[in-house]
Amino acid sequence: MADAADGSRYWASGNWRVAEGNADEFLERWTEFLTWTKESVDGFLWARLIRDRHEPTHFVSFSSWRDLDSLKSWRTHPEFAPLFTACRALCTDSTTGSFEPARAV
Repeated sequence: MADAADGSRYWASGNWRVAEGNADEFLERWTEFLTWTKESVDGFLWARLIRDRHEPTHFVSFSSWRDLDSLKSWRTHPEFAPLFTACRALCTDSTTGSFEPARAV
């Protein structure tokens, strides 16, 4: 399968259920986390955070990676855990995943 137009081959995602009253702080912490990622981790391409219009405490994040080694390096970087944990601390529930291409239309 061909790469996406931006070179993406691998993606990470998060499904975030933010505790009531924590959305603004969550947005700040997520932005800090991914700004650090952009400045510090080779192979990072882009990230997006989307918010559920019907459930404003539900967010889904996506980050795009050039290669699997870059994605793995990000998750094992010493600064990853404290920044990720700061986001997760504001949530009632969160899950993460890593993805690769399966099909394209």
